[in-house]
Amino acid sequence: MATGCEAYAANPMIEAQLFFGRNIGSEVGVSERDWSGFLDDEVTPRFPNGLTVIDGSGHWRDSETGRLIREPSKIVTLLADRDPATLHLIREIVDLYKERFHQQSVGLAIRPVCASF
Repeated sequence: MATGCEAYAANPMIEAQLFFGRNIGSEVGVSERDWSGFLDDEVTPRFPNGLTVIDGSGHWRDSETGRLIREPSKIVTLLADRDPATLHLIREIVDLYKERFHQQSVGLAIRPVCASF
């Protein structure tokens, strides 16, 4: 009897969710056009097999002021090979977004999954 991913005719992969805030300071500074450019130039070329983008509403506490911050966000979900190269590509995306759009952080959740297409 097959176990693990083989039982589902699936491959071991990782599911990564990246949470991109769109405020720069207290204003929305990352426009839809800016976001689309970043997605087309930086994210999709690193993961050309596909990904999903969802609009979100982020809530977080500013560690410096203690204030609750609300901002529009983009959530990218992707499935990719479970290997160090994938993690490197994800880290590049996070670092590029933080630098380009002056962000304190980009949220990241990674979990092992079984996936098939």
